Amino acid sequence: MEYTTANPMQSLTDAMTPKFAVSYLRVSTRGQAERGGGADEGFSIPAQREANKKKALSMGAMVGKEFVDRGTSAKSADRPELQKMLEYVKENADRIDYVIVHKVDRLARNRGDDVDIMRTLRECGIQLVSASESIDDTPAGMLLHGIMSSIAEFYSQNLANEVKKGLNEKVKGGGTPSRAPLGYLNIRRTDDKGREERTVILDEERAPLIKLAFEEYATGNWTVQDLAEHLAACGLTTRATPRIPSQPINKKSLNKILINPYYKGIVSYQGAEYEGTHPALTDADTWQQVQDILESHINGERTREHPHFLKGSVFCKNCGARMIVNYTKSHTGIRYPYFVCGGRHSKRTDCKQRAVLIADVERQVEQIYDRYSFPPQIASYLEDWLRQNIEKERDKYETELDGLRREKDKLERQRKKLLEAHYNDAIPLDLLKSEQQKIAKQLATIDHQTKAYDYTFTTIIERLDDAIELITDCGMTYRLANDKMKKLMNQAIFERLLIGSDGKVTAEFAEPFTMLVEPIKDEVAKYNTAENAEAREQMLTSFLSTIPNRLLNFFGKGWSKNFLVDLAGIEPASKPESHVLLLS
Repeated sequence: MEYTTANPMQSLTDAMTPKFAVSYLRVSTRGQAERGGGADEGFSIPAQREANKKKALSMGAMVGKEFVDRGTSAKSADRPELQKMLEYVKENADRIDYVIVHKVDRLARNRGDDVDIMRTLRECGIQLVSASESIDDTPAGMLLHGIMSSIAEFYSQNLANEVKKGLNEKVKGGGTPSRAPLGYLNIRRTDDKGREERTVILDEERAPLIKLAFEEYATGNWTVQDLAEHLAACGLTTRATPRIPSQPINKKSLNKILINPYYKGIVSYQGAEYEGTHPALTDADTWQQVQDILESHINGERTREHPHFLKGSVFCKNCGARMIVNYTKSHTGIRYPYFVCGGRHSKRTDCKQRAVLIADVERQVEQIYDRYSFPPQIASYLEDWLRQNIEKERDKYETELDGLRREKDKLERQRKKLLEAHYNDAIPLDLLKSEQQKIAKQLATIDHQTKAYDYTFTTIIERLDDAIELITDCGMTYRLANDKMKKLMNQAIFERLLIGSDGKVTAEFAEPFTMLVEPIKDEVAKYNTAENAEAREQMLTSFLSTIPNRLLNFFGKGWSKNFLVDLAGIEPASKPESHVLLLS
C-alpha cells in the first residue's frame, strides 16, 4: 500500500480498513457433499472454506459472504449458487474487493464460462483470487489463469471420455453402469488380490415383492393403483436417501418398475440394450405380457363403479358386448340390480337385448356348474386316458425343440453383430434400436415356446389334473366359494358366459376345460340331471364303454403343436384343499 504526503492519516486509515471478500466453494458429486465431515458437507467443503479464509486473512480481507454448490459439475455455469454469487457481486460491486476460490477449476471447467465470469468480475472491479494458485491481475497471473483454465477444461473433457469408455466396456460385459433400480443393491467387494469390484445383487427384502408385482400385473386382474396399494400393504417401500425417507410404493413408482427392462435381465444404455449379468426378477414372456396390458390401458385404468364377481365374464349373446351392472328403483324405493347390454346402454349398437336380473344370472351360472360337474368315476377315467396319450407324444417334439434352439442361437448372433456394427459406427443408433426391438420380440416368442416345450408334457399333466379336480363336483365348490374365488373360477373355466335375448345363460369354456368337457358334455349333463341313482348307474356303465371312441374322435390321431404349447401355459384357478377354504 502506498502512502501519500498530502493526507498521511487518510492513507493510514485506508490501509487499516479490512477488504471485503466473497468465498465460492464447490464439490462435483453429491457423495463428496455427504461423505463425513459434518451434516451435508463432507470433507472437501470445510477444507476449501478454511483455505479461502486463510487466503483472505493473508491479504487483509474478511470473508463476508459465502456461496456453496454441493454436488454440482463445473462443466456448465448454470449452477444455482454461482448464479446467486454473480448477481450478488453485481448488486454490491462498490463494497466487494475479491472473489476467492480454492482453485480455478472450482469456478469453471469450460473456457467459455470462465471468460464470461471473468468479464462480469472485471466490469464490477472485483479481483478473482485462488487460494492455491498464483492468480492475480498481473500479466503473469493472467497467463497462469488462462493456462489453468485450459487445463481444467481438458481434464473435464478427458475425464468424461474416459468415463464413457469405461461405462461402454462395462455394459458390453453385462454390467450395470448406474444405480440399480428398486429390488437390487449396488455393492463393492474386494477380491483376494485386493482389486475392487462393483456389482449388483438382489435386495432380499424387496426383490420377492418386485417379482410378485410382475406376476400379478400380468394376470390382467389389477390396475397399477390397486397393485401399488397391495404391494405397499405387503411392505414394499422405496429406498431412503439422505434427504428423502423410505416411503410405501406408489402408483408412479410402480409404473416405472413395470416398464423397466432391467428386471428381465436387460441393461439399457444410450438407447441400446445389452444382456445383463444381474439376476432377472421376471422372464421375458411375463415382462412382455405386462407391457401389452399397460399399452392396452394407455387411456387410463378405471375402477368399476358397480363391482360384481360376474362382471367381465358375462356377454350379450346378440351383439357380443359386455354386460354391465345397472340398478333400477321400484316405486317403493327398492333398488334391483340388472345386467344390461353395454352396447345398447352406450348406443354403440342397435342391440335389443333386454335387462336381466342379476339374481337370475347367478342362479343359472350355478346350474351350469351343476350340469357339467364330473362324476368321480368319469374324472378318474378321463385323467388316466389323457395321461397315457400325452406320454406317447413326448418324443415327437424333441426335433422341434432343437430347431427352436438353433433359431435362438442365430438371433443371438445377429444381435451381437448389430452391437459390434454400432460400436464401429457402421449403423446409426435409431436403426440399432429398431432392429434390437424386432430381435427382442422374436427371442421372447422363442423363449416362450422353448419354455412351453420344456414344461409341456409334465406341466400339461399337472394342469389337467388340477382342471379335472376343479370340475369334479364343481357345483358344490362354486356355491361354497366367496365372491373373489367365484370370479377366479369363472375366469379360469369359461371363455364367456352368454346371455341370450330370452335371458338364458350359456357357457363357452376356456382351455383346458373345452378339451375336457366338449367331447362328453352332453353325457355329463344327462348324468347330472338324471332323476334317480339307478338311471345314473345305467348311464355311467354305457358312458364308460363308449368314452374312448368319443375322445379319439375329438382329438383325432394326434395333438397339434400349438395346442400343446398353449395348453402348457394354462393356469386354472388354484384348487382349494377343501371346500371350507373357499368360505369368506
